[in-house]
This record gives sequence, C-alpha cells and structure tokens, in this order.
Amino acid sequence: MGGGYGVEAPEYGREVTAASDMIRTILRDADDWCKGKNRLYRAPLLAYFVYVLARHLRDPLYTSALGALNLGIHELGHVVFGVLGQALMIAGGTALQLAVPVIAVFNFYRLRDYFAIALSFGWLSTNLFNVATYMADARRQELPLVGIGGESVNHDWEYIFSAMNILQYDTAIAAFVRMLAVLSMLCCFAAGAWLLWRMTPASGDG
Repeated sequence: MGGGYGVEAPEYGREVTAASDMIRTILRDADDWCKGKNRLYRAPLLAYFVYVLARHLRDPLYTSALGALNLGIHELGHVVFGVLGQALMIAGGTALQLAVPVIAVFNFYRLRDYFAIALSFGWLSTNLFNVATYMADARRQELPLVGIGGESVNHDWEYIFSAMNILQYDTAIAAFVRMLAVLSMLCCFAAGAWLLWRMTPASGDG
C-alpha cells in the first residue's frame, strides 16, 4: 500500500503544477489583453451587475433586464430537448438556460475577450437566481408559468423533484442554488474589477 501512495503523489503534484501554470498563463494573457483597453464604457456594465445582485438579494422575485432573454432560452430548451422524451424536455429548459452562459465563457475565452468572460459569470448568476426561485416554488406553485403558444404547462421543478422523491427539500436545494448564484456574481465582480484596474487609460481599441 505504501508503494501505491508513492506512485500517486508525483502524479497529483504534476496535476497541481499544470493547473497552477495554466492559471498563471491565463492571468498573464488577461493582463496583456488589458493594455490599451478603455475602461470607461466597461465599468458601467460591471456596476449594473452590482445593482442586479443587490436587487436579487432583496427580492427573490426580481427579474433583471436579462430576464426576457433568459426566459426565451429556457423555453427554447424545452423545444430542443423535447424530442428526447418528457423528462428531458422538462429538464431541458433549465439545462439550456444554464448552459448558454457557460458556453459564452468558453466562446469569449476563444475570442480572448476577458471582460466579456467576467460579465458572462454575472449573466450565469441571473439564471441561477431565476432557477432558485423556480425551485423554491415547487410545492407552493404560486409563480405564473409561461408556455409556448399559451398551452397549459407543468411546473418543471415539481415534476423533477417529485420524480426524484425530494420535493420536500425544494427550498433547501433552492437556497444552495441561490448561494451558487451569489458566488457566480462575486466571480464576475472580482474578475471584472481586476481587469478594469489593469486597463490602461489610453484610448486603445475601445
């Protein structure tokens, strides 16, 4: 058994080193990207997400300016996953709603737009807040539901939680997702503020 630990430790060390090197590379690249960038029109976008977080924390039913977009993506998810059966159709709304901001993170990384990456975490946060509110309503079912074409709709999370026999934990799970929403927004703030700080006041490319 001792020999087994001796083999695994160097592998673990290499993984940690590789991850550390990757983070340093990304930070250097982000720092280089900031040179010549204009912070003046980017700062209000970050400030808006500060306002959004404050509103979400005060009112679980708050919907930001991104609400209509998030709802549209959610409904599209039902359509996209509808061909895979009822269970995946119902779960597909939330799945696509959360996947699109994550895809945006990777897309903006490919484009090397680091500030857009930071804002994508804020966008993800608004979706997580929305999902948490929807989850917490699974038993009460007080929220107005929207369906395509005005058809009658099921409550996504009442169906999912009931199928998993965890409906009684809806508010606890919602609280955890709400915490993830806060963490995602804090990532947006931390990354966005650091990028704004590193941006030079030169006119640059805008």
